[in-house]
Amino acid sequence: MEQLAEEAAGRYRIGKLNVDENPQTAARFQISSIPTMLLFKQHQLRDRLIGAHPKATIAARLAQIK
Repeated sequence: MEQLAEEAAGRYRIGKLNVDENPQTAARFQISSIPTMLLFKQHQLRDRLIGAHPKATIAARLAQIK
């Protein structure tokens, strides 16, 4: 994730959330498995990746929602 953020050069933001410390947010987005990656565009949830994925897969999913 950190590599993708560096390579993005500001095209998108990446944030992390500790679901144990933020159970209301986890419930709001129905996060039941860790890791879960939520992809937003213009403040709307556009995609969701559940489980660990290779960097190339994540980059491809990010490119799809541009």
